[in-house]
Amino acid sequence: MHRKNCSQCNDLEDSQDVSMSRLQILWKEWILPVGIILLLTCSFRSAVADWNDVPTGSMKPTILEGDRIFVNKLAYDMKIPFTTHRLMTWDHPERGDIVVCFSPADGIRLVKRVIGLPGDRIAMSGNRMLINGETISYEPIREEVAEQIRNYIPLEADYAEENLEGRQHSIMLLRGRAFPSGFSSVTVPESQYFVMGDNRRNSKDSRVFGFVDRGEILGEATTVVLSLDYKKYFKPRWNRFFLKLR
Repeated sequence: MHRKNCSQCNDLEDSQDVSMSRLQILWKEWILPVGIILLLTCSFRSAVADWNDVPTGSMKPTILEGDRIFVNKLAYDMKIPFTTHRLMTWDHPERGDIVVCFSPADGIRLVKRVIGLPGDRIAMSGNRMLINGETISYEPIREEVAEQIRNYIPLEADYAEENLEGRQHSIMLLRGRAFPSGFSSVTVPESQYFVMGDNRRNSKDSRVFGFVDRGEILGEATTVVLSLDYKKYFKPRWNRFFLKLR
C-alpha cells in the first residue's frame, strides 16, 4: 500500500514537472517573444512613426473621411514612448504644416493645419485669414483637387487655394452652414500654435478651443497611405493611395 502511494506521488510529481516544462516552453517560445514584439511595435508607433485613421471631414478637401495618413513623429523632436515628454528637439512646426495634436479642450487627438506661430497676430474677416496685418492671398483650386472633389465630395461648397507664405493648400466653405466668418485679432503666445481645419465651416479648431501647446503636438502628417470610401462599402480610393499631403 505504501509503495502504491509512493508510485502515485511520483506520477503526480512527473505530471507537475511536465506541466511546468510546457509552461516554460510556452513562455520562452511564444509569450515572451510576442510581448517583446508588441512592446517594440507600440513604442515605435508612439515615438517614431504611426498612421492615423481620419473619421471626420474637418480637413476636407485635403484629407477625406476614410483616409489613413502617415504621421512622422520625429519631424520636430523625439519623445519618450507613451508620453509627450521630449528627449530632444531639432525643429518646430511651420506655417502650413499638417500636424497631429491633442485638443486642449478634451484631449482628443486631432489633425489640423498650423496657421499661426508663436508671436503671430491672427485674425479672420470675410472668411479670409489675416496674419500680422496682411491678408492671405486666395486663388482658384488646382484641377487635380477639383477632380477629387467631383469624385468624392458631392456637397455644395466654395473652394479656394490658400497661400501661406508660398505654401498653397485647398480650403472649402460649406454653403448654407451657419459659422462665424471672422474673429478679432489674437496674438499667439510663446510655445503655442493656432491651428485650423481646411473645412473652414465644419472644423472644431483654435477658433473654438484656443491655442495648442507645443508639447501637445505629436508629429507631422505627410502622406495618405491608403483611402477607403466609407459610404461605398469601404471601396478603395486607389488614386489617393500614397498621396502627398500639401
